[in-house]
Amino acid sequence: MSETGGSLGGHPKRGAGGTPGGVGEFFFGLILAGIGCYLLFDRVQVTAHGNWGWGFAGNAPFGVTLIPMLLGVGMLFFNGKSKIAWILTAGGLLFIVVGIISRMDIYFHRTTLMTTIIMLVLIAGGLGLIVKSLRPGG
Repeated sequence: MSETGGSLGGHPKRGAGGTPGGVGEFFFGLILAGIGCYLLFDRVQVTAHGNWGWGFAGNAPFGVTLIPMLLGVGMLFFNGKSKIAWILTAGGLLFIVVGIISRMDIYFHRTTLMTTIIMLVLIAGGLGLIVKSLRPGG
C-alpha cells in the first residue's frame, strides 16, 4: 500500500466522478433518488386538452405539423449532408414535441402529507448522497 491512496502503483483509488471513494454512497443515493422519483411520478396524471394548434393561424391539424419533418427526412435520404434537410427534420421534430407538451395538463393525485414528505425526502437525500460522493473529500 502506498501513501497516495492505498492502491498499488502509486495512483490513488478512483471512485464516483473520478474522486477517491464514494462509489457506495453514489449508488445508494442513486437508488434513494430513483425510488423517490418513481413514487412522485407515479402520483402524477398527464392528460391532453384542446385542439392541436398554436393560437395563431387557427387550429392546424396534427398532420400539417408533420410536413416539414417528412420533407426533411425525404431530403436526407436523397442527400445526407444537406444542411437544409437537417434543419427541416430537426425543426419539424421540435415543432411536434413543443405542440405535444403545450397541450398537456399535469395533475398531482390526492395523497397524504406524510407520503409526499417521504417522496421528497427520498429524492433530496438521494441527491445529497450523490453530490457528496462526487466531492473530492468523499
